[in-house]
Amino acid sequence: MSDLQSLGIRVNGEHRRISNGLSIAEMLGELGLDPLRVAVERNLAIVPRSTLGQVSVEDGDEYEIVHFVGGG
Repeated sequence: MSDLQSLGIRVNGEHRRISNGLSIAEMLGELGLDPLRVAVERNLAIVPRSTLGQVSVEDGDEYEIVHFVGGG
């Protein structure tokens, strides 16, 4: 992946390069995560689940992603 086609972001403190032009939902898919089973914070703001497919990932974004765990 060339630098012109990728973005540098941080996910849970870890630097990653991902494809340019992805929505947050698409980024989660590339990371192997189900958008319905995680909460996403982007640059210190919670991203509503209903907008994950509409918000674009930007170069330099910082994400904290929390997995929901079922059980009882």
